[in-house]
Amino acid sequence: MERLRRTCPEAEDTAVLGGDPCFDRLLAARPYRERFRRALGVREGQRLLVLNSTWNPEGFFGNRGGQDLLPALLPRLAAELPADDYRLAAVLHPNIWYGHGPGQIRAWLNRARLNGLTLVDPVHAWRQALLAADVVLGDFGAVTYYAAALGTPVLLAADGQDRLDPEAPVARFVAEAPRLDPHQPLRAQFDDLIAAHRPLPGPTEFVTSAPGASAALLRRHFYALLELPEPEGRALFEPLPLPPYDPPRRTAPMQVRTVVDGTDITIERSAVLPYGADGDVHLAVHEATRDSSVLELADVITREADPNDPRLGGPPSWTADVLRRHPQCAVAAFIVGPDLCFVRTRAHGSFRLAAGPGADADPTAYASALFAWLAAGGTIPADGTATLRMHTASGPHPMVVESRRASQG
Repeated sequence: MERLRRTCPEAEDTAVLGGDPCFDRLLAARPYRERFRRALGVREGQRLLVLNSTWNPEGFFGNRGGQDLLPALLPRLAAELPADDYRLAAVLHPNIWYGHGPGQIRAWLNRARLNGLTLVDPVHAWRQALLAADVVLGDFGAVTYYAAALGTPVLLAADGQDRLDPEAPVARFVAEAPRLDPHQPLRAQFDDLIAAHRPLPGPTEFVTSAPGASAALLRRHFYALLELPEPEGRALFEPLPLPPYDPPRRTAPMQVRTVVDGTDITIERSAVLPYGADGDVHLAVHEATRDSSVLELADVITREADPNDPRLGGPPSWTADVLRRHPQCAVAAFIVGPDLCFVRTRAHGSFRLAAGPGADADPTAYASALFAWLAAGGTIPADGTATLRMHTASGPHPMVVESRRASQG
């Protein structure tokens, strides 16, 4: 109101304080954050990194005069952020989708999608992704500003200061917010940002002067304009819907580093492992990988499907077929649910792998952990059951290994 009074005083008498309906819906949906995280397949202890770009040549998805950061950044994110520790999603302004076309956007981001990046619905699901986020890598657009107003750690990949009114609250925000250094390791920047995070007061103060009140303010104003009595009862917005379950689907090959100590297996999976990393390394590949020649090099081959899918013949048939087709492969893993898979090994028989108490990890990681444990000399006790502890950066994940006859898968 103060800025309007200075810049266009003749409009002051028509100005209305209406609040912010979008931010009010975000505030109302905060209690459901864990559900939104589960909808995106975010595991316990995993960090959700949301990439956000506004519609602007100077935005994160813009070319900024030919110096486009995003294409170089995406493969680094897949290489430097372990798959079991970070989950990636992108919220792009609707005009980016409609300006270039959905097919072009998916083509540009295809490599990242094969490495597990999810493209969030830009109209119906972006608010839920924002509430679910642990950290946002964004720019000077409204979505990144909303994230800061919610108290979420924000790192700026583009600030657009030359395009902002210096008196606008967002200009103050981009001047104060921390920035990504693309020349430094990425994981340490995100980890340090989260550890040292202190919410900036500006976004929370200036995103709205009437938090939670926009429905009442706007309805009152609309009915006054219509010269009609306002209905009885509270003015309410539709709550944010729970998005469909959309877990990551990685079909690009994954380098897997493991360290085995008895029944404890430490595991780290990413597109590229750091040079000189400790431990043993093996290759895990999804059967639907784009480059099928990589399957001939895979130690572990995986697939997720309904166990009753007649096209695959169920876990016993599919796992046997994979080992027959790919002589180099040591483990074939058929994923049947978010915490369960069936595996067939070339030298040790067939097993059922299930999450133990308190575990919450990708079953394909369980298959790699079992491969490493068996390769290190692990053996299943006479009763056919063992409990192993797989460790990621988020903590331990017990898994129950049950030996099964080959005919049972």
